[in-house]
Amino acid sequence: MSDLSPLLQAFFTDRLMTQRQASPNTIAAYRDTFRLLLAYTAQQTGTAPSRLTIEDLDATRISGFLSYLETERGNSTRSRNARLAAIHSLFSYAALRHPEHALIIQRVLAIPCARHKRNLVSYLDDAETTAILAACDQSTRTGRRDHALITLATQTGLRISELISLTVADIHTGTGANVHCTGKGRKERRTPLLPTTVQILGEWIAEIGGDPGTVLFAGPTGRSLSRDAIERRITRTAQIAATACPSLNAKNITAHTLRHTAAMRLLHSGVDVTVIALWLGHAQVTTTNIYLHADMALKEAALAKTTPLGSTVRRYKPADNLLAFLESL
Repeated sequence: MSDLSPLLQAFFTDRLMTQRQASPNTIAAYRDTFRLLLAYTAQQTGTAPSRLTIEDLDATRISGFLSYLETERGNSTRSRNARLAAIHSLFSYAALRHPEHALIIQRVLAIPCARHKRNLVSYLDDAETTAILAACDQSTRTGRRDHALITLATQTGLRISELISLTVADIHTGTGANVHCTGKGRKERRTPLLPTTVQILGEWIAEIGGDPGTVLFAGPTGRSLSRDAIERRITRTAQIAATACPSLNAKNITAHTLRHTAAMRLLHSGVDVTVIALWLGHAQVTTTNIYLHADMALKEAALAKTTPLGSTVRRYKPADNLLAFLESL
């Protein structure tokens, strides 16, 4: 009898949904991981997924699956590590329910994450941001929606999932204007809004109606835009803007690029990294340090304060007794 099938079902219903109260996005990501793993293992063993056992998912099989993701499916190292994290979570749960498979479980949990190259973040400068906003055709309803969405994203740095979930009730345009959102880990935060952003959002809300439950950025059907729809609109707008701002041609503009842009604007304004971490909803300040690495202006300012190699540091000495007296005051 298969011991994997009841384990996997209990993992989703008991561990993820009941104990951890995981978000729908987390459950969907874990679901996709195990659909791929079961299909791969069934093909390798010739056994139907419902008849697979824990022994069929040993460390060798899991390692082969991870290699398959990278070599045949073309997944990035980050995606590979995310799949491995889901598998580790399952086997940590299995250790409590199936101690008889302790050796197999221990070996799977020992599979390390792959190291990956960290690229510098890509962001827009002020001229590029202005060009993208100007490329939104505000003579159309879709253009006005895109203009409001991109304005909000570049000023607040909201994640694409946070933009999707916004309703009219989440925008507060009165004293202390801010946007309310629920981010990763169901953490709520409020982000201040600039007067220009408040004006643009206010006009957009007036156009779509002021009902609190109305989706802020909806498609033709009135439902929230999907991730793919938002990315397509941003890409299309960036392509139009590139005719007036050619530097955009060298950049891959995504919703996350707009988030990076908001962070870099804060950093260039002298805002401390810890405040930026709170602004973006980062769980750890170390995550925000990527913007320090990307900020060439900050590095150049630091370089300007250093003494060139081979030079001699000299102390200032007044050239006259009267000047020395004045310096001592």
